[in-house]
Amino acid sequence: MPPAATGASSSATSSTMASSKASASAVEEIAKSASEPPKHTSFSSIGISPMLIRSLASLQIKVPTPIQSLTIPSVLEGRDLVGGAQTGSGKTLCFALPILNRLIKDMVGGFAVILTPTRELGVQLHEQFVAVGEGARMGLRCALVLGGMDMMKQASELASMRPHVIVATPGRLVDHLRSGGGEEWGLRRCRFLVLDEADRLLTDTFKPELDYLYSVLPSPKTLQTLLFTATLTPEVEEFAKSKRPEGKLAPMVCKIEMDTKTPETLEQRYVFVPSHIREPYLYHIMRHPPIKPSSERVRKLKAKREAERERRAENDRKKGKRPRAHHGSDSEDSDDEGAGLFLPATIIFTARCKTAATLSGMLSELGIPNVSLHSHLRQSERSDNLQAFRAQHVPVLIATDVGSRGLDIPDVEMVVNWDLPSAWQDYVHRVGRTARNGKRGFAISFITERDIDVVHSIEAKINTKLTELEGIEDEDKILEKLNTVATAKRVATMAMHDAKFGERQQRNYEKKLAKQKADKRAAKAARKDNPSA
Repeated sequence: MPPAATGASSSATSSTMASSKASASAVEEIAKSASEPPKHTSFSSIGISPMLIRSLASLQIKVPTPIQSLTIPSVLEGRDLVGGAQTGSGKTLCFALPILNRLIKDMVGGFAVILTPTRELGVQLHEQFVAVGEGARMGLRCALVLGGMDMMKQASELASMRPHVIVATPGRLVDHLRSGGGEEWGLRRCRFLVLDEADRLLTDTFKPELDYLYSVLPSPKTLQTLLFTATLTPEVEEFAKSKRPEGKLAPMVCKIEMDTKTPETLEQRYVFVPSHIREPYLYHIMRHPPIKPSSERVRKLKAKREAERERRAENDRKKGKRPRAHHGSDSEDSDDEGAGLFLPATIIFTARCKTAATLSGMLSELGIPNVSLHSHLRQSERSDNLQAFRAQHVPVLIATDVGSRGLDIPDVEMVVNWDLPSAWQDYVHRVGRTARNGKRGFAISFITERDIDVVHSIEAKINTKLTELEGIEDEDKILEKLNTVATAKRVATMAMHDAKFGERQQRNYEKKLAKQKADKRAAKAARKDNPSA
């Protein structure tokens, strides 16, 4: 989280930075420490329906988190709100519970629109709404509107479904609305607009879509707008200070300030190496990880591998073949096939889709099982790959920043920053994937000749000095694998070329540019034909 707003008391663990009596012109801002006990210790004291409380109990959710205790009462009162807390703090229920609480009383179609910057986060939000709604037996209809899926099929399902809650990425939702879908879904009755990961939505990337959505959704006077984020950027704060319709109170700004920027159980290391020879160092780290997988993970994977061996042996017996020799060693280095199974659960972050795809192919050639997650994959591939990593079918996920925010990926043991992010907030989000709930975690960042100033800036912001990774002192031994790794990278690059990697995205980008130019020409011609308009 960014530093507390100017004027907050530095000695207090919590501070109220505005008068408790809100006015239509003043933003009421509340910041609390994560270590401070929450005001509400039960969902019933907040005012949540017993039906929803029973549903939460069935999901083993019994006590509100600090951000839930701080924000839900204000949302139930009808206030616009900006909520800030770190990833994994339970922000989804901060808006899901008040929306469902209102819906129980009046099941209206098109009641809430939830916007998310990534498809993966959209899938996760949809799953959480459905889980709580089904547990409450309220007949909730929740639609998922994402790009990468058949648009005609989506439109037909939405028209017949008339969903109460729509979870969407902005681009695909706008595509449907421009086709006249809003009337069929009942969006004129929309009462909630939620921007999850609002700091990413309130950027130039999504501005055209958001401007259009604001123009077709009901007036801000009747629409309750909720923003949730792990990082309160200037754009988010500008929303909080923007002018409101007459008679409508300014938004509440509720923040859970973290005592430390990164978890105390996280060990943060760096590898200082020229950018063009990072690959053999990455391969060395993956073959000799500085953190071992948890005993529970190893137990599960050993059982899985033994079951697979038994299945193969049974198939061999049925075919009349001799059983395969089994040496009985589970050592990481005993055989290449077993080595990958006992890697710690690892996410490798890259800056570009092409880099993620290249590293994925290279490591696969080198016998390191992995999957990738980036925007150049089709939606079905992205979902399958993410599920494979979550289910521990593969130990390594190579991702762009689409995987750093909001996604529920439990038990990550190691994070590798192949490309160091330029913003310290992105660094915190990435390394925050590991060392959760008091568990030990490891973060390794490759520092190249271009990253010196960036890493110093990050260290200053997180108030932590990264230390050099141990076990890489023998450069000659690591670089012995340079030719092997370079060959694997070359094979991966050729495979991407043969598969025409990125061509579909390039065509779509060119079509989008052509459409924008055509729209501008049409608008110019219209103004010329009708100067008084």
